[in-house]
This record gives sequence, structure tokens and C-alpha cells, in this order.
Amino acid sequence: MDRLKDKVAVVTGSTSGIGIGIARLFAAEGANVVICGRREAKGQAVVERILNEGGKASYHFMDITDTESVERLFADTAEKYGKIDILVNNAANVGQKDGRVDELTLEMWDAILQSDLRGTFYATKCVLPYLQKNENGGSIINIGSMASCAGDLGSTAYACAKAGVDMLTKYTALQYGKQNIRCNCVRPGLIVTPENEARVPQVLKDIFTSNIMVTRYGCPEDIGYMCVYFASDESKYVTGQIINVDGGLNSHVTTVAQFRELQSRTW
Repeated sequence: MDRLKDKVAVVTGSTSGIGIGIARLFAAEGANVVICGRREAKGQAVVERILNEGGKASYHFMDITDTESVERLFADTAEKYGKIDILVNNAANVGQKDGRVDELTLEMWDAILQSDLRGTFYATKCVLPYLQKNENGGSIINIGSMASCAGDLGSTAYACAKAGVDMLTKYTALQYGKQNIRCNCVRPGLIVTPENEARVPQVLKDIFTSNIMVTRYGCPEDIGYMCVYFASDESKYVTGQIINVDGGLNSHVTTVAQFRELQSRTW
């Protein structure tokens, strides 16, 4: 369990949900993990859990919409550990109001783009000088969304922000690959976490599981395992990639679930 031994990893938005799953697996693989977010009590609880599991972690406050706190995060991490090897851009504000194009105000649009796209951009910009100091470069992992795969009935601003994250991934990979800095993106499917499980109705779970190729919806560790690969030296020849971790949800035509119910292969 040393695929990330002695690496320093910053996982934004790691005080809950998918971020915790990523951070715990990183720590289990030997990384020094910086837990960061706005909720200190929750962040310290994650640190305590990782320490109890035999890992190494510390907490640092960060508000992804506050540029000064993002800058301090990386400066303080580099000062504490002497380097930064990995950044996971996981922080996003999915609690913002969203909707159809005609329902969105400019304020709603700007708020979502600020946290979900601008925040990812600025964290990437801030970490680059630290990764450039490393002989072996480093790895940036963006957490995207299946919302950017196709149109939907709502969540317009969120989907557009995550589509921007997809393209930012490719541009970062291209522009800094010659410096051994890799950038890849993981798009989660339906991930049920301890925080959101009570808010995910059974009917929604049924809709997803009827369209997922495997037998279940996802958990935070499913995303964490892919992030471990992208963070490790095993993926040194992999960059600019956007990987769906969604149980095959986006790998088939949209009518599969309905035809399955009809026990028919086609019309």
C-alpha cells in the first residue's frame, strides 16, 4: 500500500463526500494528504479518521471562491511539507440554485461558474509553480461530472461549468506535459455518499440502476481508486484524459433501459 509513498497531495473539498473517499485512499497508499474546505470541524474529523487508520493528514482552511485562501493553501502546504506532488480539484458548490436557461439569473450563473470552473482554474494556476519545481513534475486531477456528457432538463450552469473543466483538463495537459505535469479528469456517475444518501430518493436510484451496466450505483471509493491511479507513477504516460467512472451509464444508447423492460433487443 505505497503507490503514493511520500507524495504530498492536496484534495480540495475533502471535508465530505467524494473528497473524503479520495483522501482516505490516498493516505492508505502512503501520501501526506492535506484536507481542505470551509468546515474546520468536519475537516479535523476527517484528519482524525485518517490518523486512526494509520495514514498521514492535516487540515487547512480553504474557500474555493476566495483567491487569497487558495493561494495560502498552497504556500502553507509547500512550507510545511517542502513540496506538492498532487492536486485533486474536487471542490464544487452543488448546493447553488440552478435550473433551465430561462430560469437562471446572471447571479445564479456567475455563482456556479465561480465555484465550479473559476475555482478549478485558479487552484490549477496556483499549484503549477510548485509542481514545476519537482524533478518528476506532478499530477493534477480534476473532478468533472457526467452532466457535461449530454443535455439534460436542468442544472444548466453546473453542466456548462463542468464542460469547461473538461476542456481545462486538456489545455493544462498540453501546455505543461513537457514539464512532466500531467492533468486528467474523472467524471463521476451517480455517487451516493453518507451525506447525500438520505436526499437521494429511491425512484432516482431506480432510474439510474436501470441504466447502469453494473448492478449498483457508485460510492466515493469508486472515484478514489481512479484518482489513486492518476496520482501514482503508474499513470506517467497518461494525460489529457477524461474518464467516466459511472458504471457504464454513458456508454450505451439512451433507450437501453426501456428495451430491457420490454425484454427486447431492438424495436
